[in-house]
Amino acid sequence: MAQEANIGVVGLAVMGSNLARNLASREGNKVAVYNRTFARTELLATEHPEAGFIAALTIDDFVASLAKPRTAIIMVQAGAGTDAVIAELAERFEPGDIIVDGGNALFTDTIRREKDVRAKGIHFVGAGISGGEEGALKGPSIMPGGTAESYATLGPILASIAAVAEGEPCVTHVGTDGAGHFVKMIHNGIEYADMQLIAEAYDLLRNVGGFSPAEIAGIFEQWNTGELESYLIEITAEVLKQIDAATGKPLVDVILDEAGSKGTGVWTVQTSLNLGVPVSGIAEAVFARSLSSQRAQRDAANGLPAETFAFDVPDKAAFVEEVRLALYASKIVAYAQGFDAIRAGAAEYNWDINLGAVAKIWRGGCIIRAQFLNRIAEAYGKNSGLLSLLLDGYFTDAVTRSLGAWRRIVAGASLAGIPVPAFASSLSYYDGLRAPRLPAAVVQGQRDFFGAHTYKRIDMPGVFHTLWSGDRTEIETTPSSH
Repeated sequence: MAQEANIGVVGLAVMGSNLARNLASREGNKVAVYNRTFARTELLATEHPEAGFIAALTIDDFVASLAKPRTAIIMVQAGAGTDAVIAELAERFEPGDIIVDGGNALFTDTIRREKDVRAKGIHFVGAGISGGEEGALKGPSIMPGGTAESYATLGPILASIAAVAEGEPCVTHVGTDGAGHFVKMIHNGIEYADMQLIAEAYDLLRNVGGFSPAEIAGIFEQWNTGELESYLIEITAEVLKQIDAATGKPLVDVILDEAGSKGTGVWTVQTSLNLGVPVSGIAEAVFARSLSSQRAQRDAANGLPAETFAFDVPDKAAFVEEVRLALYASKIVAYAQGFDAIRAGAAEYNWDINLGAVAKIWRGGCIIRAQFLNRIAEAYGKNSGLLSLLLDGYFTDAVTRSLGAWRRIVAGASLAGIPVPAFASSLSYYDGLRAPRLPAAVVQGQRDFFGAHTYKRIDMPGVFHTLWSGDRTEIETTPSSH
């Protein structure tokens, strides 16, 4: 088979097929396709003759069809399947060739795979691809890792298929080995938080404001013309407008209130815990999905007492605006926490990640695309060492004008017995961040009492341990040798 294709795709389920079609539609690309079951390869080539695919019967045919440096994108289920395809390609590829994993791999797996493949002289790129089936076909946001050398070949190909925002393709070389999949993981964590916050806003508008789903859809459409403009606000309005054909009810009222999960939000929380980064908004969103799925517990607890107080809403328009402001402030916190996690991951794994560039490639194609990503890019463009997004003037001002509404919404929801875990945790994080002194001193005293874990003092350097005594007048504090 002649070496004609400049790019190949392995794995032709919906995402892989759509990505292959996207690649084939761009000038200059010739695409080879391969699937373990040839019938799927044949079907894709038959249904889309305009793509001019090279349909490979075997993995050997696929490799033979690729021009050097051979470049192949794997779009198979994360885990053992990905490892198997990597092994097949690495057996046949030569030094300088490029293997790209475009699936939702855990970044530590990507670090391991890159190290193994690099030993053979082959480049391995973990590329986060966001945008779902439509994005894969029409233009996703792409977050590739790997070597700068591999990106010299791969970059123009990915730029040809990526979404475009304000004239710029939504792709950038994120960093080495697992950096791309790490950033995609954090993207998905922020996505969890954003979705939960929108759901909490809906719940408040429905159960406190008394608005119907159709009316809330209209409110969201209005919000989508301002600073909350985003893909998730847009599609939520569409969800709330939908009427169920079978019952005539709003579709949202017949959908079971148990949220599913693919696990990337959990990875974000676990990784952030390991890095010592508080991502409380993301964590509460993950826990909210978990709680929603505890059906037996929820049914059993349905009759538990709830001493609640009325959430007084004398002015519906004012209430809607306060929910909007609380949503915006909480959303800022979610993104601030996500970018904190990226910065910490970069330091831990020695990645040189440009946070402003990450914000820019999230402006189009991906699920969390939103107007205010431009403001995030500007913030990190002005100060790449910004300690927190909340310290940038634009976001400080945005939160400042939202604070009163944010507090009233969280307090009112608590009194009314309406769960707002993401709203409330985001506000608590903000208050903790700005507090001049936290009760952590008590925790350190407790730790030293039961475990001699030591503590530091505010008035002298060093590490200290107290010889705790039942007679509190005889406490001895000494510098620790720990």
